[in-house]
Amino acid sequence: MTEVELPNPEDLEEIKGKAFTRRVALITAIYAVMLAITSLGGGNAMKEMLLAQQQVSDQWAYYQAKAVREHLYRAERVQLELTLLTGADTMKPEARSALEGALKNMAEEEDRFRREKKDIEQVAKKLEAERDVNRSKDPYFDYAEVLLQIAIVMASISILAVSPRIFQFSLAMAVLGPILCTNGFLLFFRIPFLH
Repeated sequence: MTEVELPNPEDLEEIKGKAFTRRVALITAIYAVMLAITSLGGGNAMKEMLLAQQQVSDQWAYYQAKAVREHLYRAERVQLELTLLTGADTMKPEARSALEGALKNMAEEEDRFRREKKDIEQVAKKLEAERDVNRSKDPYFDYAEVLLQIAIVMASISILAVSPRIFQFSLAMAVLGPILCTNGFLLFFRIPFLH
């Protein structure tokens, strides 16, 4: 009968440790990829929020300019109406006709600026909604980044300590991170304290 040589228990522990280390290192690389995606999503949400805010500010400034012009035309129209009322008896027909034409133009311009204001207001409110959506997305990306960074650190510690429990904790963090990241992209649910 041939003699079977049993491996040395210390060698088995070393092989087991190397397999654990390789597995955790591979999974940590996956964590890093998820972190990169999360960082990209967070950066884009922040850029989109800031861009929308700038556009909102521009639209409201444009709205204000239109409102000022509307009020100027209204004031001019009222002034012309008063002029027609007070001087109607003594005014020459040509002057009266010119004033009535100017009055009509002032009323048309006032109405045009009022309509344009409404269009600008709609655009501004649409941009505000876009800004608010991106503002809502950003905290989910932030917390997802933190959880994935914790997962990477804890996975590294688990390799050094050869500790499956620490690695399990890193897995828990790594599961929560992508859930929050996905929610940052799609806003499936809202967490009240993040808003």
